[in-house]
Amino acid sequence: MVSSNFVDYVKINCRSGNGGAGSAHFIRNRMTAFGGPDGGDGGRGGHIILRGNKQMWTLLHLKYTKHIKAEHGGPGGGQLKTGKNGEDVFLEVPLGTVARDAETGEIEFEIVNDGEEHVLVPGGRGGKGNDHFKSSTMRTPRFSQPGEPGEEHWKILELKILADVGLVGFPNAGKSTLLSIISAAKPAIADYPFTTLRPNLGMVAYRNDRSFVMADIPGIIEGAHEGKGLGLRFLRHIERNSVLLFMVPVDADNIAKEYKILRNELKQYNPELLDKECVLAITKCDMLDEQLLEELKPEIPDNVPWVFISSVAGTGITTLKDKLWEALNKEF
Repeated sequence: MVSSNFVDYVKINCRSGNGGAGSAHFIRNRMTAFGGPDGGDGGRGGHIILRGNKQMWTLLHLKYTKHIKAEHGGPGGGQLKTGKNGEDVFLEVPLGTVARDAETGEIEFEIVNDGEEHVLVPGGRGGKGNDHFKSSTMRTPRFSQPGEPGEEHWKILELKILADVGLVGFPNAGKSTLLSIISAAKPAIADYPFTTLRPNLGMVAYRNDRSFVMADIPGIIEGAHEGKGLGLRFLRHIERNSVLLFMVPVDADNIAKEYKILRNELKQYNPELLDKECVLAITKCDMLDEQLLEELKPEIPDNVPWVFISSVAGTGITTLKDKLWEALNKEF
């Protein structure tokens, strides 16, 4: 299955190349028996570089590559010849990949554009040759600089899904069913919590050949911001979505309360998430008749656009697409 190939977290050991040593060479030829210094500089050690690739969608290719090493720089030579630079190692990653230091947890950078490059671990600088150290008082320096050693670090790479609309809801809210109905995505669907263990992406067709991307995020539970349930590992995917579609089933004990809990989990994880455009879908409305749906309306929060939907019956799907498109193209 394609979903089993989705990897959004890897921890890798990166070792950059050592810089090459500078040369302590002197000019020696048939015309010059005791010439001055002409030692060249050592080459730079190879970097380890991340490069964005819009054709990639997973970190699977790095899951089983735990140790990555770059080439060492070459030593300098006579006649001011600079040593060869160590070959850089380029790691292609999907857009939305975040690099962290494994020890401190600090975010170092994020790859957001195709072809964007960032040095993950820099190579050591090459040492200077003895030609750099000659002076009026030191005409024959018999020493040169050694190259700087490379660096070795454990790095964490995390992928944040890039999508226009992210589905937010408790397990069994109908997120996967909706995605399967309005796109060509085929997520796993079953009548028990946490069927979705990996984010799923689907392309949603809209009017006049327009479209947008929707992401089915694994279900949130109360306390997810503290790591409960599937926790923090999946909350980060919501950060990259332009619009959040909150989904609450019509048979919830209290629609407004459940919506408030979901928003609170996002707020506790990252308050900036609440600045995104939001739409509320009340799902599984085929379970109730028109009269009961009318009686539910006073429970619905009035500070968010909302719609009754049934993915199975196809009710409200067109209206939902209209509201999402409006939110995606809202001018500020």
